[in-house]
Amino acid sequence: MRILIADDEAIIRLGLKAILRELGHVVYDASNGREALQMARKQNPDLAIFDVKMPYTDGIEAARVLSRERPLPIILLTAYSDADLIEKASELPIHGYLIKPVQPNALEAAIAVAIKRFQEIKDLHAANEKLAQALETRKLVDRAKGKLMVEKGLNEADAYRLLQLRARETRLTLREVAQAVLKG
Repeated sequence: MRILIADDEAIIRLGLKAILRELGHVVYDASNGREALQMARKQNPDLAIFDVKMPYTDGIEAARVLSRERPLPIILLTAYSDADLIEKASELPIHGYLIKPVQPNALEAAIAVAIKRFQEIKDLHAANEKLAQALETRKLVDRAKGKLMVEKGLNEADAYRLLQLRARETRLTLREVAQAVLKG
């Protein structure tokens, strides 16, 4: 995977980079959040690991911006474990939270979990979108049936069959036929 790391402490960056490379990943590193965002736009990483406290743009803001611009799994890294910081992090669309110093096996596990959680969220969004489209189609078809029932004196079953027939004849979707009927 292509992994972007951002930490203002060079020794931490070098350590993370070494661990990640040993695990077989390509690593891009930045020394602050602003630089990390610029690098993310150029390199299109598969995952990001941001230190929470960095100059210019901190890891929390960088995670917020990156998740809005280009959603990907994000892990926050910090030397601090206070409740306020954890609360702020939990309000973000992040997929992991690690406390320094990071052990290689903990980092590997956090990456695996982050990728899995990100994919689950992505799948849920896709399913939600599909359901929203189906509901919208159903509403359009119901309104079109109602219009046909009033204008042509059809019962509901016949109005629906007429919509299906028009869809088959015109090779359009039921949604497109319903929209055409509603437009007149």
